[in-house]
Amino acid sequence: MSQAMKDFLRERNIHEVECVIADMTGIARGKILPKDLFLSEGEMRLPKSVLLNTVNGEQPNNLPYTGATDPDMICVPDLATLRQVPWAAENVALVIHDCQNFDGTPVGLSPRAVLRKVLKLYADRGWQPVVAPEMEFYLVARSSNPHEPLTPPLGRSGKTESGRQSYSIDAVNDFDPFFLELSTFCKQHQLGVETLIHEAGAGQMEINFTHGDALELADRVFLFKRAVRETALRHGIFGTFMAKPMETEPGSAMHIHQSILDKATGTNIFSEKNGEPSALFFNYIAGLEHYTAAATLLFAPHVNSYRRLSRFMSAPTNVHWGYDNRTCGFRIPNSTPTNRRVENRVPGVDVNPYLAMAATLACGYLGMVNGLTPSEPTEGSAEHVHDQLPRNLEDAILRLRECEPLGEILGELFVQAFCEVKELEFATYSRVISSWEREHLMLLV
Repeated sequence: MSQAMKDFLRERNIHEVECVIADMTGIARGKILPKDLFLSEGEMRLPKSVLLNTVNGEQPNNLPYTGATDPDMICVPDLATLRQVPWAAENVALVIHDCQNFDGTPVGLSPRAVLRKVLKLYADRGWQPVVAPEMEFYLVARSSNPHEPLTPPLGRSGKTESGRQSYSIDAVNDFDPFFLELSTFCKQHQLGVETLIHEAGAGQMEINFTHGDALELADRVFLFKRAVRETALRHGIFGTFMAKPMETEPGSAMHIHQSILDKATGTNIFSEKNGEPSALFFNYIAGLEHYTAAATLLFAPHVNSYRRLSRFMSAPTNVHWGYDNRTCGFRIPNSTPTNRRVENRVPGVDVNPYLAMAATLACGYLGMVNGLTPSEPTEGSAEHVHDQLPRNLEDAILRLRECEPLGEILGELFVQAFCEVKELEFATYSRVISSWEREHLMLLV
């Protein structure tokens, strides 16, 4: 246990510590320890199988991935993630942990370890990824009945939103008490939130993060989701990161802006000295074009995700690229050579942030190291292209299983385990009889 960590807990009079890891779904798992026990133990032990939970709490056969005895793993706190929990009634700290085997090697099933593995490939070549996520989410009225459609919440005006309110300041102000407290929590939680806007959907908001290191940003996104949900509960509403929570409203994305620096010089390798785009820039785009279909399971990990990836609903259904073209899967924003970057618009906000970051960087990496050549940029609308991405969870599982290059980068054992977790989720979902089936089939067929 480092002295800096001890000083942090003492100076803030911390009583308890939330010791947290992210499982494959992105759900926070772990233990809450009294401060003295946390300091004396210095680490946390959890069964490896904790990483393999489905979103509804089931587990596949863990034998191929954890062994017959379901052994423990050692969870080591990362000092860089230590924070005070701003909404807790008492002085509580939180720290994200790395999962290790008893010999000190990373647990390959851990999403944080998967991202670290990809980042090491970049570091070995003297490259440093820089990312900036944009997160869309909905505020919805509280409901205890999952069979009822979600609805926008009442604002301070006492009314729900009617019609689309893109970029409306007044629509954001209708939830001022919520956003003021969320802003305070984000500042206290050191989440680096930069911009707030109202998106197209009723009750749909977007938060942008300051750019930075991919692992740090994944940590911040992981913590931000919890901050939104906790703040919403305090204001009598729900915050949801479902990709498509309402039938007639647009889905919610987590667009990822990404560029690569030369670690030795700090310069953007996507630009030449004369300001022109570099060969590596086009190679990176080509990697995204070539491998995103296979990586879609990591960008759209739930059955609901594919309701967002549909035509004319402000979501890409293609792997085309274009300059300032939001109909493409990959948009190149207008920027200076120093800030030249690629925006991946495919990921939904329901992703595990560690795995989404790892996947998009892996696709670009494969493009650069293999010298891939992209297609020509799309100048008009790409809405007519709608057959390049998997159309459902089952298709996406198959595509990822068959992609050897991604398996090699992300880890074959991880890919197999992740696909099995998602297959179990799909099997569970497929047994559900929906209200649509009862309404239209029960007495008519």
